[in-house]
Amino acid sequence: MTASEQPSKEDENELDALDALEKEASEFNKDAEIDRILKAFKLDAYAVLNLQPGVPDNQIKLQYRKLSLLIHPDKTSNPSAPTAFDRLKKAQTELMDPKQRTHLDECISDARMLLIRERKLTTDSAEVKEPDSEFLAAWRKKTVE
Repeated sequence: MTASEQPSKEDENELDALDALEKEASEFNKDAEIDRILKAFKLDAYAVLNLQPGVPDNQIKLQYRKLSLLIHPDKTSNPSAPTAFDRLKKAQTELMDPKQRTHLDECISDARMLLIRERKLTTDSAEVKEPDSEFLAAWRKKTVE
């Protein structure tokens, strides 16, 4: 290797800075996800897993795997990681149990119908058939109530 092919000290410093920045961004994403899980209504397993009701089992498993790898207590220094990880596992277990999932789906469906009645809509309304983020947020809030 010639001297011109080797990275300069300045290039090495820039690469080190980029690596540090990527690591910090990764930790930020982990912390943000841990915070989101802990703030989610713990009785709504869909909210904990950040899924919409009615998703198939394979989507639940995939989302659980993705999030569990992200927030695993061995992979982050966040002191809240064990609590968030336990809540995530509990949510996945609830959604994989047909009886518990049916009960949760019924509660969520009841909340949706209450919201539809409050807004004087029908199940054929465009807002119900193609819900926007505001409707979905109100539905989540109604589920907590």
